[in-house]
Amino acid sequence: MGTEQKVAIITGASQGIGASLVNAYRDRNYRVIANSRSIKPSNDPDVLTIDGDIADPKTADRVIREGLARFGRIDTLVNNAGIFLAKPFTEYTEQDFTAILAVNLAGFFHITQRTVAEMLKQGSGHIVNITTSLADQAIASVPSVLASLTKGGLNSATKSLAIEYAPKGIRANAVSPGVIKTPMHPVETHEFLAKLHPLGRMGEIRDITEAVLFLEAASFITGEILHVDGGQNAGHW
Repeated sequence: MGTEQKVAIITGASQGIGASLVNAYRDRNYRVIANSRSIKPSNDPDVLTIDGDIADPKTADRVIREGLARFGRIDTLVNNAGIFLAKPFTEYTEQDFTAILAVNLAGFFHITQRTVAEMLKQGSGHIVNITTSLADQAIASVPSVLASLTKGGLNSATKSLAIEYAPKGIRANAVSPGVIKTPMHPVETHEFLAKLHPLGRMGEIRDITEAVLFLEAASFITGEILHVDGGQNAGHW
């Protein structure tokens, strides 16, 4: 196939923010490689779906190998897959710790390392990490040590990647959300969750999608942690 059309990899792509990002990049005329554990085949010939656990390096290998075989290039990687579990610190189990680090950190590491290697060959690329505003502004009513440990690490890694690869034409940014209205939040929790934001509402999926697309188009921005959090990062309220 031709290599003129740009290609984006999106992890955690089967629902919520990830599924919205697939549609948004297709609307921008990107071809998309979409990954999640439970993703179904797409009827769109310009969307390649690859099921599998992104924490497994073999899944990362498949995403790159099959994506290149189908589309011939990789221009953008959106590391959207993640696990969030709000628990008091002393109540996290070994299983919680292992699962969260596997997806949030190993899942980022394996696919990003392989993607950057391909981007270096073409001299361009863009990485976007989806993190959380809680990593910068803890909230007493939302215990989130493992989110801060992992997603805060991704914020720092974003800046390191930006500096390391700026001379090679590769940008790295992060979108740091507040609480977004996705299927993971039951409707009965929305009133409580809305109050966690100075603006008094939860974020919508489109708020995150639009932020990612803004960074995609903003060629002079790299190393940025873009807070899309209804004001949470501004401080206490």
